[in-house]
Amino acid sequence: MSETISSPSSEGRDDAILPFAVEPLDVRGRVVRLGPSVDTILRRHGYPEPVARLLGEAAALTVLLGSSLKFQGRFQLQTKSDGPVDMVVVDFEAPDRVRATARFDAGRVAEAGPRAGTAQLLGRGHLAMTIDQGSAQSRYQGVVALEGQGFEEAAHQYFRQSEQIPTRVRLAVAEQVEGAGQASGTSSHGNADGHSWRAGGLLMQFLPHSHDRARLADLPPGDLPEGHALLDESRPQEDDAWVEAKSLVATIEDHELVDPTVSSERLLYRLFHERGVRVFEAQGVREACRCSRERVMGMVRNFSAEERRDIVGEDGRIGITCEFCSRHYDLDPAEVEAEIAGGQQA
Repeated sequence: MSETISSPSSEGRDDAILPFAVEPLDVRGRVVRLGPSVDTILRRHGYPEPVARLLGEAAALTVLLGSSLKFQGRFQLQTKSDGPVDMVVVDFEAPDRVRATARFDAGRVAEAGPRAGTAQLLGRGHLAMTIDQGSAQSRYQGVVALEGQGFEEAAHQYFRQSEQIPTRVRLAVAEQVEGAGQASGTSSHGNADGHSWRAGGLLMQFLPHSHDRARLADLPPGDLPEGHALLDESRPQEDDAWVEAKSLVATIEDHELVDPTVSSERLLYRLFHERGVRVFEAQGVREACRCSRERVMGMVRNFSAEERRDIVGEDGRIGITCEFCSRHYDLDPAEVEAEIAGGQQA
């Protein structure tokens, strides 16, 4: 089911993915708005502001990419790098569950300053994007080198090298203060201190019927003999429709992606009303962890007997805390060993 936007609602919907298409320009995409879901994730761990912004961007990007899955599977974004934030993990489990966590050096984050950007915090390393349909044979992973770029450019690089689909991504994160600015009094999700985190993003891809029209003009030309240059006239030229679509998306300002008074429909209408934009049924998003006692037991079963003894605390219990949701699991070592022994006998 789809409809052409003619009179967009000004009332935004949080925690939702809105697919869209601009048929005259041969582009399709999605807009995501994260409110209570991302606020829960970021406030649960009390991340410093720069880390919260970085993880909010990663969550928005993961939802944009993971929501394209047409099956019950999982999309994971993970970074490993040498920056102040050395690891980020975001899981999106189709069709609507997201969880996220980040590991960081508090001292280095403080040295970087409160306005440190994503690229500065990540540093150098790699970003892996994994699609998991539930078995080793159905896993696909694309890896992008992190060389001082942020999540937007890393996503562009991923699509250039892995999918070769012309793609544009925009991401934004903001901390909303109740009673301040244009977002005053508009959020249904507030906290005792009047602050709440919001994240938003837009992904747009050029998908014409003709494959020739979709050729990327910025693909590397290959290994040319030394001293030779690729002639301009021999370079693939970007399609006029894609150039126009990119130019329109480039006008998006960060606040438009996170302002609760600017709905996803209104944003798309602002961008594409002259061409006509169609939207499809929105999909909800919720913060939800995958951890459970059964999963924790499965992890502990993979430990050696010596490793299991080493994780017993001074109180004689095994305590394991989920890095995503902070839920604490208190296990009796005797029960753990009995379950393992029972499983081996079976």
